[in-house]
Amino acid sequence: MSTAAITKNRIDPTERTKRIVTLAMLAALAYAVMYVGRVPIWGFVNYDPKDVVIIISGFIYGPLSAATISVVVSFLEMITVSDTGPMGMLMNIISTCAFACTASFVYSRFRTKRGALSGLICGVAVVVPVMLLWNYIITPLYMETTRETVAAMLLPIFLPANLLKSCINMAITLLLYKPIITALRRVNLLPESRAADSAGGKVSLGITILALAILITAILIVLVHQGII
Repeated sequence: MSTAAITKNRIDPTERTKRIVTLAMLAALAYAVMYVGRVPIWGFVNYDPKDVVIIISGFIYGPLSAATISVVVSFLEMITVSDTGPMGMLMNIISTCAFACTASFVYSRFRTKRGALSGLICGVAVVVPVMLLWNYIITPLYMETTRETVAAMLLPIFLPANLLKSCINMAITLLLYKPIITALRRVNLLPESRAADSAGGKVSLGITILALAILITAILIVLVHQGII
């Protein structure tokens, strides 16, 4: 590799510092929203919005950043608020990485609004079957129940819960990504190139309406299931 190519691929020290600061802020935000934002959505399964923050970190800096924050936040969750121990931490990491890393990988190839939507849809398509498999394998270990009992819960509990969580994460990410990117640019933590998006106004409006429709539908399903409405 030539000297010019090495210089081109090398990250500027200032940019590296900004990246570390931004990732640390996003990790802290992911932990904070996990800590205060837990709500029951289906049976004993809870939802928290930490994956939204982790997906956004992946959209900014790539799948490896999303995976790193997932591990850090899941570990902090295990030692502070979780009662499922290392098994629960492992499930959190698998779930978040299956969604966030898939979505951010697709988006890294197509950095447009359509690319973000495609990545998130792929994330949903990956995380739901992945979590059904791992719920079947791991959940009996930390719930101290039989695998047959967990198998009976896959379709009525784990399938709708994981689908709802994924759809909520997809919708909120579509709604919050641009405002968060804009805020990071205003405090000079993110260069202009990281926020570039080639989608037009009609596409942006259409995706916003779609995100709101998905979010409202998911919330109504949860409220009906909880017997609130």
